[in-house]
Amino acid sequence: MIETAPRFNRASSKEFSQTLRKRVNAYFEENNIKRTGDYRVAIKALAMFSLYFIPYIFQVTMNLGTVPYLICSVLMGIGVSGIGLGIMHDANHGSLSDKKWVNNLFAYSLNIIGGNALSWKIQHNVLHHSFTNVHGMDEDLEAGNIMRFTPSEPWKKRHRGQHIYSWVLYSLMTFSWVLLKDFKRITKYSKVGLVQAQGVSYFNAILTIAVSKIIYIGYTLVLPLALGYPVWLVLTGFVIMHILGGLMLAMIFQPAHIMENHDFINSDAGVIDQSYESHQLNTTSNFAPTNKLLTWYCGGLNYQVEHHIFPSVSHVHYPAISKIVKATAEEFNLPYRSVPSWGEALKIHQRTMKKLSQPEWSLA
Repeated sequence: MIETAPRFNRASSKEFSQTLRKRVNAYFEENNIKRTGDYRVAIKALAMFSLYFIPYIFQVTMNLGTVPYLICSVLMGIGVSGIGLGIMHDANHGSLSDKKWVNNLFAYSLNIIGGNALSWKIQHNVLHHSFTNVHGMDEDLEAGNIMRFTPSEPWKKRHRGQHIYSWVLYSLMTFSWVLLKDFKRITKYSKVGLVQAQGVSYFNAILTIAVSKIIYIGYTLVLPLALGYPVWLVLTGFVIMHILGGLMLAMIFQPAHIMENHDFINSDAGVIDQSYESHQLNTTSNFAPTNKLLTWYCGGLNYQVEHHIFPSVSHVHYPAISKIVKATAEEFNLPYRSVPSWGEALKIHQRTMKKLSQPEWSLA
């Protein structure tokens, strides 16, 4: 995997990269502010964990009827994606706090909601961020041959209806975390040395996944059943929670990269004739930058351009530095993609999925 990774041409757009980083660094220095999160992140963390755990506490401490129980599951689903997008994500990038132990602690919030922090860090930080939209390297482009996210992927007849069934599969995203995906990923990553590169042994990684999954299944399924709730109600609530969480995550991440006007690159390219920063401009898009509620809820991930170029910067700073990134990109005649609304971004993604469902769009 990594041994065949393409390299970026650092000489390409070198002046742009240096100018952009110099200007963003100056922004933080001149305003005397840290690049990490502040009190706004603390407030959000309290809100998101409350949105997830308070409904759960109601479920297990009160004898709720069917409708109240399912309403709590809906709120927990919103909380799942809120924790993932606004808290866990920054923590795993080391941008939540300037204290390493705080970042490490909140990174494990993913384990609490059914995922695994180490698996996510390798898949997202190491592979997706380093090789955005590079087929064979960016695992966000992989869908087990069920869906086709890049024209580099060989077309199959089963892809014809993907623009219709993709949303059903998106809703199952977090189920895969809870079940087998983390085990499979860690095993695969260990074989190429990516687990060990994080300073973790394969045994400890698998043990952590197994223990955290047991605890998660215990408090989300076993405990409510032990308290006397019907099996159908507990399972229905669990499914609702994960469907909402999966859909929300997909609706944020997919329109950031799987878009018709973005670059898609084969991993056998050897050298990508762009600097890392210009590559991110060509493979990433912002959306709904004026939607303050969405920006707050999704952890600023509607500012994906800024996030990909400056992942160690907390999302609370993205709206401010986006002005610098946009102005600098335009100055150097580089693209700066930003879709005005969330709805429009989802339409473009849907249109892209339909184009990819046909064999005509191929890089092969």
